[in-house]
Order: sequence, then C-alpha cells, then structure tokens
Amino acid sequence: MPATEIEVTPAGTVAGKRLLIPTGKQGTTLPHVQDWVTAQLKARKTLKDVSNTVLVKGIKQWTAFEDKAGALTVFKIT
Repeated sequence: MPATEIEVTPAGTVAGKRLLIPTGKQGTTLPHVQDWVTAQLKARKTLKDVSNTVLVKGIKQWTAFEDKAGALTVFKIT
C-alpha cells in the first residue's frame, strides 16, 4: 500500500493517546512504508513503532514511528 509522509502538530491527549492534527503539508510518497523503514535501519537509526499510542485526526489509516531522539514521523496509508 502506498504511504505518504505527512506533517502533524500535537493537540493534547485523548483517551490516553497523543492527538495529532495534520498540517496539510505532505512529504514523499512511497510504494510501501517498509521502504522508508528499511532505509532508516540501513542508516543505523533506531526506530520504534508508536502507532498504537497516537491518533491522527481525520485520517483512517496511518502509521507513526519515533526515533531515539524523539522525532516523530507519520505516514498516511492510502
């Protein structure tokens, strides 16, 4: 499934999960999110899938990854 990187802003918490609101800016579109994950792992970056701890407003399917420094990367699955 194609995945598009999106920019989000935090908007508090809902039911114990971080609420993220898309800013409207979209990044690169990949044939599959695994392509991005593989590239990050080859670059020796530590990633953690945090999709179960966040909600993205207005998007039905998403995945979110956090690196060791705490930077969050969110993808919209289309």
